[in-house]
Amino acid sequence: MTERTGLRAAEEELLPPADWGRGRGTATGVRAGWAFGALVAVLALGRTWAAPRIDARALDAWATIFVAVCVQALPFLVFGVALSAAITAFVPASLWRRVLPRRPGAAVPVAGAMGAVLPGCECASVPVAGGLMARGVAPAAALTFLLAAPAINPVVLVATAVAFPGRPDMVAGRFAASLLVAVLAGWAWLALGRSEWLRVPSRPHAHGAAGRLDAFRQAMRHDVMHAGGFLVVGAAAAATINAAVPSHWVSSAAGNAVVSVLLLAVLAVLMSICSEADAFVAASLSQFSTTARLTFLVVGPMVDLKLIALQAGFFGRRFAVRFAPLTFCLAVGVSALVGGLLP
Repeated sequence: MTERTGLRAAEEELLPPADWGRGRGTATGVRAGWAFGALVAVLALGRTWAAPRIDARALDAWATIFVAVCVQALPFLVFGVALSAAITAFVPASLWRRVLPRRPGAAVPVAGAMGAVLPGCECASVPVAGGLMARGVAPAAALTFLLAAPAINPVVLVATAVAFPGRPDMVAGRFAASLLVAVLAGWAWLALGRSEWLRVPSRPHAHGAAGRLDAFRQAMRHDVMHAGGFLVVGAAAAATINAAVPSHWVSSAAGNAVVSVLLLAVLAVLMSICSEADAFVAASLSQFSTTARLTFLVVGPMVDLKLIALQAGFFGRRFAVRFAPLTFCLAVGVSALVGGLLP
């Protein structure tokens, strides 16, 4: 009898009291009701006020750009996530120690050269760089690969040659400027970066074939959901800016050498075009100088809205707010110097 009483008292201690959560639930329900009512009111007023003022063509342009950015980037994002998951699950960490030099300063240019081998856009390079860091690669070397891979891989260089027929100097200029920017950014982060600014993505430890397959599935599921959300945010921001900036502003600034370079650098960030397609956009901007168009090609794959959003999602906002401005300044400066050497 005593044991039953003791068990019943223990169960009563584990169970919540009868009135548990009632008052809090009521307050939460009231707040949720008011919030829902306010949302309905805002949507109704927004439709009444904004609908007559929205140009249908501008809305169609926004939707077209948003869908185009997502459709262009999503296959490469999935490819990059799959490659990253495969690297972290199946490639032993000892391989990277054998391929890359032990000294981080020497590993940076080697990682930049590796970017010329693997095709993919900037969306794919972010999860791959995260996978490299998770396998023990020095962050400076992984970040160099992140910048170089979408800018100097064979697919991008062939697309540039097709977009600029008879202009091998544009292909060479893009390759040289992009590789130089990636290496300089890696060395700069090695010298100035701090560990607390960078959140290295974690990966599950895998043992045996079954464990490696499970780690691969977990990494794929996490990175697709995580990076996909930031891709949508970046695509929406890029579409909004593309639809809002008047085209005549761009044409009027093309005559000034300094303004045209800065303008196309900013547009490359805002337009967020996939690196496999940006050469055709740059070729169509014939009113701009060669240096300005080269700047557009160098800045775009390294600093754009969706890439900044992806970097913030993978490595943290403290990293993104420091690395993106560093890369942007290096890209504009190196592009101006290399562009001055082109005919």
